[in-house]
Amino acid sequence: MLKSGASPARKTPSAPEGNPVARDNNRTQVVAGFLRQIEPAAPGAEPAIAEGAAADQTPSQDAPAASEKVRSNAAARPAGEIELKLLVDADRMAHFNAAPVIASNARNKGSRRHLKSVYYDTPDRALRRNGLSLRVRQSGARFVQTVKTDAVDDPLRRGEWEANVASLAPDLALALPFIPEKLRGHLEAQPLEAVFTADVHRHARMIDLPAGSVEIAFDHGVLTAGERSVPVSEIELELKSGSASTIYEIALRLAEHGAVKPSIRTKSARGFDLAADTPPSARRPGKLRLDPSVTLDEAFSTILRSCFLHLLQSLPAAEDGRNPEGVHQLRVSLRRLRSALDLMRSVGALSNLDALRSEAKWLAQDLSAARDWDVFQLETLPTIARACPAVAGFDALGRAAASRQSAAYRKAHDALGDRRCAMFLIGLGGWIETRGWRNDVAAEDLGQLSEPAVNFAQRILSEQYAKVLKRGRRFKSLSAAELHRVRLATKRLRYLSEFLLPLFADRKSARKFSRRLAALQEELGAFNDMAVTASLLDGLGAGPDSAIAAAAIAGWQARASVGVQPALRGTWRDFTAARVPWSSQG
Repeated sequence: MLKSGASPARKTPSAPEGNPVARDNNRTQVVAGFLRQIEPAAPGAEPAIAEGAAADQTPSQDAPAASEKVRSNAAARPAGEIELKLLVDADRMAHFNAAPVIASNARNKGSRRHLKSVYYDTPDRALRRNGLSLRVRQSGARFVQTVKTDAVDDPLRRGEWEANVASLAPDLALALPFIPEKLRGHLEAQPLEAVFTADVHRHARMIDLPAGSVEIAFDHGVLTAGERSVPVSEIELELKSGSASTIYEIALRLAEHGAVKPSIRTKSARGFDLAADTPPSARRPGKLRLDPSVTLDEAFSTILRSCFLHLLQSLPAAEDGRNPEGVHQLRVSLRRLRSALDLMRSVGALSNLDALRSEAKWLAQDLSAARDWDVFQLETLPTIARACPAVAGFDALGRAAASRQSAAYRKAHDALGDRRCAMFLIGLGGWIETRGWRNDVAAEDLGQLSEPAVNFAQRILSEQYAKVLKRGRRFKSLSAAELHRVRLATKRLRYLSEFLLPLFADRKSARKFSRRLAALQEELGAFNDMAVTASLLDGLGAGPDSAIAAAAIAGWQARASVGVQPALRGTWRDFTAARVPWSSQG
């Protein structure tokens, strides 16, 4: 573990007197030592960094301490960055620097800097656990402290606050106003320690396109935590003005020039995983927040951003391969995305939907075998082996399954490294950012997008709920194939509910319905897993040394399927008895 050579400074400098000089002729204001940069939006475009933040002014050390003034006046005012990374091979960095989109649109040859950064946290990693990072970066004789937040609702947008400090030691007092109040006492009581360092050489250039201006930074270097290190080789695209779609436009043209991997994983996330010697985490999707008054157009944007964020967050763990939850969450994110695209079909024919859905389906299919073998190796086989200690052959069966699992992971890794995957992700991000569905919707259907989303939600949820009930008629006598059809309809209703029930979040029935729907999907999923296991065993071709174990698994699950039926029927009854939250009586 790295240790800071100096204790953190506690002094809180106030803002310098006088008016700071605005960068690039943009309006600026100083707030308690932090410089908020407010950039004008390009005509017809959304504000790019309506509350950007990059500290260029050094706070006066002679001014009186102003921690209370910081808390009352700054109040952690919103600031942020809009950024996408492209991971590239180190020996191809110069190749991308000469790409036509850069050569034709760069303002000049740019600047080169050597950046040394130290990332800090408490011994119990309180900042990390709460989605925050604290960094001090040295560039020449200048030291800049930065507080950042993880992406919450949007894959490109993160909170960011910067201030000049005296050295590589952090100034906690300057950071506190931008940290949730519940953590401030903990941070004041716990000593900050250096967790890892980043040593990066950066070549930064400004790219100007009609839709906006982007700083493109070619970073190569190393992250170091104790005896461990990992290389850094990435291209950062950070919006400086105009529309965020400019980032995707440049990324797409770079992807056409050579192999890149879109990423939102920060150096901070990589460094903390390195220090802990753990694989990338795989998060479940966050809960959607939809105001009941939003339009359908706004609801579509929020839903798709959530799906895309979940997809990008799942990629590092899936590519790494050590955490089986990575492939699982990536598959879930692709199913959610396909459900969201299907949902949009209800508005009318959208020309790009089928192409995007097809690419999502292709990627999901190349991941499915890896997930199926994960479940077999980590859950099914060890559970039954422990329950049947007298049965021989489980070890041999496990070795045969491990070979198939490795082959499935190679297939998944190849798909994720395919340029087709990169083009799909960048194209999807650009389509979402520009709300490309507006251009696809027929003129006579455009009016639907401006209508309240809650009306649309009532209709769609009612239709899918009715489909589930129809497929579940005479539930007791349904065959395995018919139960599979119920499961598919239930899964679709589950995703639609996750997307649309936030519009009815003030109703207790929404929470109750969601719980019962989730329970039904889980029971049906367990029943389906047994069918998947049978298929895996058939394809495995168990040899003489594992045939008895394979037969034991098949027999165990056949018996279990009989026991599942009563519980499944009870879960079905509970589900059908739940009041639907979108009804007028809900």
